[in-house]
Amino acid sequence: MNLTMLLEMAADACPDRIAVVAGARSLTYAQLLNAARAAGARLRASACACVAVLDINGPAVPVALFGAAYAGKPYVPLNYRLTAPELEALLARIAPAVLIGGVEYLSPLHLPAGIETIATGEFLKAAQSETVSIEAPDEDGAIAVQLFTSGTTGTPKAALLLHENLLSYILGTVEFGGAEENDAILVAVPPYHIAGISAVLSSTYACRRMVQLPNFDAGEWLRLCRAHAVSNAFLIPTMLTRIVEHLDAAPAADAPPGLRAIAYGGGKMPLPVIERAMALFPDIQFTNAYGLTETSSTIALLGPEDHRIAAASADERVRRRLVSVGRPLDTIELQVRDADQRALPPLEPGEIFVRGAQVAGSYEGLGSALDDAGWFPTRDRGYLDEDGYLFLDGRSDDVIVRGGENISPGEIEAVLHRHPAVADVAVVALPSDQWGEAVAALVVARAPVEAAELRDWVKTRLRSSRVPELIEFREQLPYNDTGKLLRRVLRLELRNRAS
Repeated sequence: MNLTMLLEMAADACPDRIAVVAGARSLTYAQLLNAARAAGARLRASACACVAVLDINGPAVPVALFGAAYAGKPYVPLNYRLTAPELEALLARIAPAVLIGGVEYLSPLHLPAGIETIATGEFLKAAQSETVSIEAPDEDGAIAVQLFTSGTTGTPKAALLLHENLLSYILGTVEFGGAEENDAILVAVPPYHIAGISAVLSSTYACRRMVQLPNFDAGEWLRLCRAHAVSNAFLIPTMLTRIVEHLDAAPAADAPPGLRAIAYGGGKMPLPVIERAMALFPDIQFTNAYGLTETSSTIALLGPEDHRIAAASADERVRRRLVSVGRPLDTIELQVRDADQRALPPLEPGEIFVRGAQVAGSYEGLGSALDDAGWFPTRDRGYLDEDGYLFLDGRSDDVIVRGGENISPGEIEAVLHRHPAVADVAVVALPSDQWGEAVAALVVARAPVEAAELRDWVKTRLRSSRVPELIEFREQLPYNDTGKLLRRVLRLELRNRAS
C-alpha cells in the first residue's frame, strides 16, 4: 500500500479540478500528480533517507508529501517556529535528508552533515518542469511519515506512521470523490501537524479543492472563506476562539455565506466558545475530532447531529456532550483502564487505550508502544458516559495527587469555564507540605472577579478537595502553536516558586 494511490485515483477521476490554491498559485489534480511524480523521481535518485519540509502551507507541501511517497522515503515536516538549535538537533536525527524550505527558514541554520537543501520555489519549479513515468514502491511496513511530536512534555519523539496506517484511516472515513465540484476546504493548520497531513490526504481522496492559509489570522481566514467560497474548514480551538472574538468585535461582519461545515480538534474546546460559535454560525455543521499523531489522526467524533441535540437539550447530562469528543469511530476499539490495566465501567475515569489498523504507536529509536494485544496507551485520561461518549480529563501526567486522591484538572477547569467571568483557565499541581500536591488554578478573566467567588463556585459544584488552594489571575496562558496548553511550564513555575 502507498499513499500515492489516493492522488492517482483523484487525478484519474477529476484531472482538471483544482487541487490546491495558495495565493496566486494553483495546481489541478493532474498537475499535482505530474509534479509529485517528477519530485519523486528526483528524490528517489538522491542519497537521502528522508524528505523534510520546513515551510508554511503552500503547493510544495502536497507535492513533497506525495513525492516522498513515490520515492519510497519518509516525509518529515518540521516546525518552522522552532529555534535554529532545535531544528538543527532534529535535522541531525534524520540525516541524510533532503530539506525543502523557504529561504527565510533555511538561512539561519547551521546544517548538520548529510543535509541537502533546496528552496521551495526551486523545488516546485523543477517538479513542474517535466513529465515523469514512475511507479510507487509497495512494501509492507514502509514508513510514510515521520512526525515529531509537539514536545509539550519535553524532547520531541518521532512518531512513525506507515502507509497502511494512514490509508486505513482515509479509506475508512472518507468517501472517494465525495466532494462536489465547487467544494473547498480552507487549510489553516500547519503542515507539521497530523491534522495538516490528514487534510491533504482526505481532501485529495474526496477530490476537494484545498485553499491554503500560510499563517493563521482570524480576519484573513474569514476573507479567504468569502473569496474562495469555502465550504469546509478545520480549526484548532484557539483558532475558533479568535474567529468568534473577531466577529463579536465587528458586529457588522457576517459569517461566510458558503461555509457549511467546521471541524475542530487538537485541544480542549471550552463550552462557552462552542456555544457562541454555534450561535454565530447557526447553519454550519460542527464536528469535534479527537485524535493523536500516533493514531494517524481522528479516532473519535462528535458529529453535527450530536452538537445540535446537545445544544438544544434541557437535560444537563445530554447538554454536557458538547464538551465531549463524541464516540469512537467504527474502525476503532477504545477502552478506559485503571492503573492495573483493567477496563473501567462508564463514568469511571482512567487512561484511554485504543486499537485499530490506523493506530501506529511506534517511535524512531524507541520501537512500538503497543502491548501484545495491539492496544496503544494514549496517555490521555478520560471516561465514557453511559451512551459511549468520551470525555477527556487531560494527560495522565497532569493528574494532581492530593493526599493520595487522584484529581483530574479537566474536571475543575470545566466547572470554572462555566463561570461568566472566566475566559480561560488552567488547573495544575501545586507543591504542598501537607497534601503532597494541592490544586492551583491560573485564570484569565474577562470581567472583574474575586478569587473567593471562584472558590465558592467550585465548592458548590464539586467536592471540597477540588477547591483550588491557589487562584492566580493571568493576562494569558501558555499554549504551543498547535493549541495545546503547556501545563508543564505552569507546573515548573509554581514548583520553582515553592522551592
